Amino acid sequence: MKYTFKEYIKRDIKRDHLNMGGAAPNGERIDVNSLYFERGGSPWIGVMGEYHFSRADKSSWYRELCKMKAGGISVVSTYLFWIYHEETEGVFDFSGDLDIRRFVEESRRAGLDIVLRIGPWAHGECRNGGFPDWLLEKTYKLRDNNPGYMEKVRIWYEKIYNEVKGLFYKDGGNIIAIQLENELTDGADHLYELKKLAKNIGFDVPIYTVTGWNSAAGARIPVKEVIPVFGGYVEMPWSGSGEQLPPSTHFFFNRMRNDSAIGADVISQTGKDGWQLPYEDYPFATCELGGGIENTHHRRSIIYPMDIYALSLVKLGCGNNLIGYYMYHGGTNKTGKTSFNESKATGYPNDYPVLSYDFQAPLSEYGEIREHYRLLNMLHMFAADFGYMLAPMEAVEAETMPDINDTSMLRYAMRTDGERGFIFINHHQRHAVLEDITGAVINTGSIVFPEIDIVGDTCFFMPFNMDFDNIRIKYATAQPLCSDGDTIFFAAIPGIDTVYSIDGEEIEAEPNSVIERHNTKIVTLSYDDARYTRKLSGKVYIGSSCDLIEYDGNIITADGTGGSGKVWTDTGFKEFSIKGNSQPRVITELTQTEQPFVPVFAEELSIGGKRALTWYRVSVSSPNGYAEINTECDCAQLYVNGELSADEFYYGIPWRIPASMIYGNECYIVCSELKDDHYREY
Repeated sequence: MKYTFKEYIKRDIKRDHLNMGGAAPNGERIDVNSLYFERGGSPWIGVMGEYHFSRADKSSWYRELCKMKAGGISVVSTYLFWIYHEETEGVFDFSGDLDIRRFVEESRRAGLDIVLRIGPWAHGECRNGGFPDWLLEKTYKLRDNNPGYMEKVRIWYEKIYNEVKGLFYKDGGNIIAIQLENELTDGADHLYELKKLAKNIGFDVPIYTVTGWNSAAGARIPVKEVIPVFGGYVEMPWSGSGEQLPPSTHFFFNRMRNDSAIGADVISQTGKDGWQLPYEDYPFATCELGGGIENTHHRRSIIYPMDIYALSLVKLGCGNNLIGYYMYHGGTNKTGKTSFNESKATGYPNDYPVLSYDFQAPLSEYGEIREHYRLLNMLHMFAADFGYMLAPMEAVEAETMPDINDTSMLRYAMRTDGERGFIFINHHQRHAVLEDITGAVINTGSIVFPEIDIVGDTCFFMPFNMDFDNIRIKYATAQPLCSDGDTIFFAAIPGIDTVYSIDGEEIEAEPNSVIERHNTKIVTLSYDDARYTRKLSGKVYIGSSCDLIEYDGNIITADGTGGSGKVWTDTGFKEFSIKGNSQPRVITELTQTEQPFVPVFAEELSIGGKRALTWYRVSVSSPNGYAEINTECDCAQLYVNGELSADEFYYGIPWRIPASMIYGNECYIVCSELKDDHYREY
């Protein structure tokens, strides 16, 4: 069957219409037009991953940032939760795990830029949305321009600025953007005043963002002062439904940026008064593509790697020109005078774990790599090396769009500049099986791809008229990954024969083969090798079923174990080995015991009513690797030497805890009784 597209209509690009942009001391600039971001005068697609420094141990920051860098992240976004830094009014703390300056410097050391999300209100499933308790006791309105509130915000902003001054892009530093507030859907005047205040204090960056979601009309924002950023999640744990949700629109190609479901648990909808966010003035940018999801007590979902990969690939096909994940790295909440998690007790509609903010993210709460880290990196390497090609290309929808409940029609889209481009295909739907499609012929209007079969759970993209210095690839039935000088790397697409059309010749390629034309090499990697391919210090590495990172200039495995791999050189791949620590399988022993002490934050163990508690003494055979707990319960808490150190709402996946937390310590796990009072997928 032939598949065609709607008519491509070139859009005029607006420039210098936003109060945005800035230069570094070396002369490089970051600018924004209505279609894409520019860096150093070239179109640029950044890849942004959320990682909360205050929800992590400072001793692990650099290693975890190196993992993010190896996973293709180029920009780290991080919240500053006000309650973490000023729990007591007038007493500020930026020490230890709250040292934002050190985190920014460690990010720079890892080669990463920074987006500071300075609030004042943050949400982030933090207590009071990040507001300190004392602030809620004030008589003036919060998130408002009144003098009382704005004076407190001024002090808060000044304290942050004093920690990070000298680290901005204009200073030669790596802070390139500021996000103001969060999920403020009807506050253009307030957002404008927050930007003015931030700039007057010294927050001078090329890019200022705000969240743009609300209804289809979009949030009310000061249109020339900020860039609205968007998101999308594959599940809604804040939903009050106790059933499986309807099919998500995020697995369909459409050009709608806004997802009014985000924040629907804490924000109200804007009135219908004719407001319309001028989407055409801004590049499509995201800050909250769900890297996973944080389960609530009442709704617990299992997120699968292809859910996240398909979500990101679809948004890329829809025109996304800033790839931003929330969360990319999970974390652990701190506690103070109270717990710092969002809960119904603090007036919110959801109960989240007291400590765990794992989010089922590509990098777990404890830094363990999940499969979607590997899948997403295939997109990230492409964005880094070929984003200059893709960014100016506009999204064009399929000639015929499938219905939301359709499982038989091909889901596809194109990004093009009218001559060249990329075809995007998604054959994945969460909680549904899509029918196999055989004999598909994609016709871009200028290029006709050879017939392909699209079967199984898959998604991918393919280029047409892809130009390099010495070569034009008319089409390829493989997915471009990255480049290394005159070498272009592609990933073979499972179930599809790899064919390149060059100079009128169709060339079939086997996985792990090399084609050379006009002094350009084309390397086709197997899909499995592509999952472990990393671009580190400008070189292409492939780990042998191990994840490689660069740490202080050395190539090591992410988990510290030994491994092997290969690196691309002028003469082909060269094999190498890596020394590391052995990690024998951890044996975890649970022994039921009497209650040894009164649990702290005991209310977490009795959400929804009193529950029977079962206590276990826990030990592990080794300090390396992970202890695995698979006891079915409602909530589990781990105590290390009497201190609450980890917790989780059981959701059907074994709970993995670093064995080093347990080894050599007196440890107990308490589990509360499981009842049939929540949505679950296990």
